Amino acid sequence: MTERAPIALTIGEPGGIGPELAIKAWLRRTQDELAPFCLISPVSMITQAIARSGTDVPVRVIQTIDEATSVFKDALPVLEIADSATEVVSGVASPKTASVVIESITKAVELATLGKASAVVTNPIQKSALYEAGFRHPGHTEFLAELAGPGTIPVMMLANSKLRVVPLTIHIPLKDVPTQLTTELIVERCRITHHSLQNAFGIAKPRLAIAGLNPHAGEDGTMGTEEKTIMAPAVKQLRDEGVDVIGPLPADTMFHEEARANYDVALCPYHDQALIPVKTLDFHGGVNVTLGLPFIRTSPDHGTALDIAGKGIARPDSLIAALKMASEMATKRLATGA
Repeated sequence: MTERAPIALTIGEPGGIGPELAIKAWLRRTQDELAPFCLISPVSMITQAIARSGTDVPVRVIQTIDEATSVFKDALPVLEIADSATEVVSGVASPKTASVVIESITKAVELATLGKASAVVTNPIQKSALYEAGFRHPGHTEFLAELAGPGTIPVMMLANSKLRVVPLTIHIPLKDVPTQLTTELIVERCRITHHSLQNAFGIAKPRLAIAGLNPHAGEDGTMGTEEKTIMAPAVKQLRDEGVDVIGPLPADTMFHEEARANYDVALCPYHDQALIPVKTLDFHGGVNVTLGLPFIRTSPDHGTALDIAGKGIARPDSLIAALKMASEMATKRLATGA
């Protein structure tokens, strides 16, 4: 445990597995040596989830987040927000609970920004339900960036005990990747990643590796020129700035154990190129980390899992990993004075 400020955990999609995961994470607080966290939620939603789970979990409504530290060992601390007065049905995402989902995120960010929460950990949201309610952001990360303020450039990193990866482009069709991948984009993402590894992960001299876009990293231009015209200039510029970066490397040979020992993070041109290796190496222990924010944010590396919500079978491994990583990052950030 720690005397540092508690972690703010959002409710996520109430009809998904988020409430169940919060309960299971609290039950494993001693086993997994979790730092104190509080759940930001209407208390009715979490008590309904407890009743459905058949577990005997005490809940304590707290008035301020700092109370979570003393409460945590004996009860699940809940910082209550307004109830949408909508009955939650497990496995069903409803736009009627969108206001709760959004308020939970907003409150968590507010607490982190004020320094009252050491980090924000977000349970998964169901974007389709939020869109029906008028949510105008492409996703969770973009909403967090807006809450963080103008000029914020969020960078998604997936991490587990064996690998860290940053997709340089994210949710776009594969055919659009070559047009979206620019020297400027690579330099920007690498700078943010380098800075974050120093300040939030305690790596004094981060080692970055960039994967090529084409097979065999273009094989000297015979299978694509992006490596020579877009990626190599970015690598040169970064090296000139003092960043320890290698690449572009053939993606098919940079994720085995010996290769991974040569870098601290791999940056990949497209989504699946980054996510396939990290999920293959440790599917249940993956954590989604948003770099570039003025506060720490982690999240489980999975969705709302509506198909298993309410059945009591959801695994809390990824949420627990997200809580532990957020705590470690907060400790490192304090140590570096960032």
